Amino acid sequence: MIELPTDLPADLVPLSWLIGVWEGTVVIEYPVGEERLQGEFTHRVSFSHDGGPFLNYAATATFTGEDQSASIPLTAESGFWRLARPAAASDAGPALLPPTVAPVVRTVDDVEELRGPNGAFPLEVSIARSDGMLEFYLGEINGPRVDLASDAIVRGAGTKEYGSASRMYGLVDGHLLWAWDIAALGTPLRAHASARLARV
Repeated sequence: MIELPTDLPADLVPLSWLIGVWEGTVVIEYPVGEERLQGEFTHRVSFSHDGGPFLNYAATATFTGEDQSASIPLTAESGFWRLARPAAASDAGPALLPPTVAPVVRTVDDVEELRGPNGAFPLEVSIARSDGMLEFYLGEINGPRVDLASDAIVRGAGTKEYGSASRMYGLVDGHLLWAWDIAALGTPLRAHASARLARV
């Protein structure tokens, strides 16, 4: 059973089932040229909120060899998940600029206006990764399912080639399932990793 916070801003209600810390094992398999990279790693994902109309996101992944004697950190991610909506004069920003009119508390009815014909809410996700990549995803959340596709990727000058990505998250039998497809290192967009994570 999932207990949801009762003090959530209205914009977070569609995302509320994600809130918490999730851990588990992820399987990777991805071809690079003639080689097939594969293995398992441990993964920890955290979704939290601090009262704003967005979720804080953090994730770490660690590869553990077959002999369990050595672990290799793969990547760490941090970012923000929010419903996509036009900014209003009552919203802060950009940067540290305050709202130009008094802040307005958004209601469930305001959020409901964002719902699409298929019942989904539009979603924006920004992720910074420890390998020098920045990803911006657009997608939707429809009940206990999230579908995202990269809209922009920014790479540092020394990073490896990485062209696009898509991610899917779902709540199934109390577990967070996710899949991550990537186009990288000369391989077109295809399955890269998948996981089943338990709430801790």
